[in-house]
Amino acid sequence: MPAKPSNIPSPWKEFLREIDETLKETLELYCIGGFVFAYFYGLPRSTSDLDYSTAAPSNVNLDELAGEGSPLHKKYKVHLHRVAVMTMPEGYEVRSSEMFPGNFRHLKLYVPDPYDSLLSKLERNDSKDRDDANYLFRSKKLNVDILRNRYRERQRPYLLSREQWHDSTLEMWIEIFTI
Repeated sequence: MPAKPSNIPSPWKEFLREIDETLKETLELYCIGGFVFAYFYGLPRSTSDLDYSTAAPSNVNLDELAGEGSPLHKKYKVHLHRVAVMTMPEGYEVRSSEMFPGNFRHLKLYVPDPYDSLLSKLERNDSKDRDDANYLFRSKKLNVDILRNRYRERQRPYLLSREQWHDSTLEMWIEIFTI
């Protein structure tokens, strides 16, 4: 179940509020990773970074403002992290939902739908990614056929290399999810 705006845990609530207060215009962050799995999809674990794939507009220096080593990071012990090497399924932005609507004036955090969130973990494929994906698949009762189709139609054509490896990884994951 998605988190409610009043349920943003500390220090994230204060950290995000301070970012929001710094902004002069709307900033949309398309979030991925552990933050999304924990605070939107309910995975019981914590994280010290908020990974994002896209920021719009892109003219805000988020590394300086709230990245690792920034004053906000030092103050709150959490930070923003842009994930530069990853292939998201095509069109994920239009399938995304706002994470904490109405809680911030300028900051908008968007979360990919469950299928896109799961597929965002595919390329790295470490044990934590598999565990996160398994949790999401089971807790949201995702459909194997929709997952395969989303991958084949919206992600695979945009992979830069190792397509067969990714195909095999997805099938291995599906086998784990459906045991």
